[in-house]
Amino acid sequence: MWADLLPVGRDGGSGGYRRYAWTDADADCRAWFKAQAETRGLAYELDRNGNQWAWLGAATYKDVAHGDAVVTGSHLDSVPDGGAFDGPLGVVSSFAALDELRRRGAEFTRPVAITNFGDEEGARFGLACVGSRLAAGRLTREKAYDLKDADGTSLPQAMEAAGHDPAAIGPDPERLARIGAFVELHVEQGRALDLTGDAVGIASAIWPHGRWRFDFAGEANHAGTTRLADRRDPMLTYAQTVLAARREAELAGAVATFGKVSVEPNGVNAIPSLVRGWLDSRAPDQATLDTVVAAVEQAARERAARDGVDLAVVRESFTPVIEFEHALRDELNKILGGAVPVLGTGAGHDAGILSTSVPTAMLFVRNPTGVSHSPAESAAEDDCVAGVLALADVLEGLACR
Repeated sequence: MWADLLPVGRDGGSGGYRRYAWTDADADCRAWFKAQAETRGLAYELDRNGNQWAWLGAATYKDVAHGDAVVTGSHLDSVPDGGAFDGPLGVVSSFAALDELRRRGAEFTRPVAITNFGDEEGARFGLACVGSRLAAGRLTREKAYDLKDADGTSLPQAMEAAGHDPAAIGPDPERLARIGAFVELHVEQGRALDLTGDAVGIASAIWPHGRWRFDFAGEANHAGTTRLADRRDPMLTYAQTVLAARREAELAGAVATFGKVSVEPNGVNAIPSLVRGWLDSRAPDQATLDTVVAAVEQAARERAARDGVDLAVVRESFTPVIEFEHALRDELNKILGGAVPVLGTGAGHDAGILSTSVPTAMLFVRNPTGVSHSPAESAAEDDCVAGVLALADVLEGLACR
């Protein structure tokens, strides 16, 4: 399975993946998922929001009693030049765990589903977890319709071009009501497990996090003839704001990153008229996150006033702290022997979005370098196998009672 999926959407130059929502690479990933389901005799289903489902013990979600299904899975899309493991490891491991349980001769007493949630990374339309947000009612159809990619293509246009009816998107409460537990396996995006020496861990919570757009508006001018004293250069303000974000995050025990920037007119010999930067910030708690973002904005405004630059700040997305259900988390720990490390994460996941609608939990697989969202992302084969066996044990404990 891993070998079959590896070439899909891989860029020959960077070695990273460009599996963006509703593109040809995404279609190939979806075809792979459907083939894996059909090979195992699972009932395949595509929901109204483009999320894929493979059912064991049910033909569709309508055949499942409320709160009865045990669901596992993750996503197959990627960030720009992302790694091979973020998302796909969870989907591949889900099919492998089912294979392992069949090898054991496990007798299922509850319906089981494997899922691939669409557009988790938000690489194309700028909003993460679109598929699960729509299903959980945390993204309205109207706001989804307003999403556009860098080329101006709207989400409904992209869905329609890929053969999916955008008129169908929206909340899916009846489907989610059938789920009694959702367990997502994911490569760890950090080095906590590497430091403890454990192959597998359990998630405790997802840090509150958000994205803020900073628009720095100055005055375009000639780079060679404009005196330094006469410039209104928004790039200077932006640069100082980047440094302020690092400083404030370090002081607060949080993280803050300006990882995306656009410049107008974007000429080598032109002073910019507009620099637009996106801040991603995450912290262990809400108060700390608020403090960091407020401090970054204050530093930006002070520098903007000094540089003669106008500043507008817009919060584009936000997710509060997500505590995974303690009872399900504790049950996973018990199933796995009670000695599995429990750790928080600063990364967002579909499991976090779904946690407001269904009981959710997460398993992490050790990442020896801690690198993620990069072609260098990795996990050892033995650790991946340990993740599959842990997921199989969890599914057996939840669905074979």
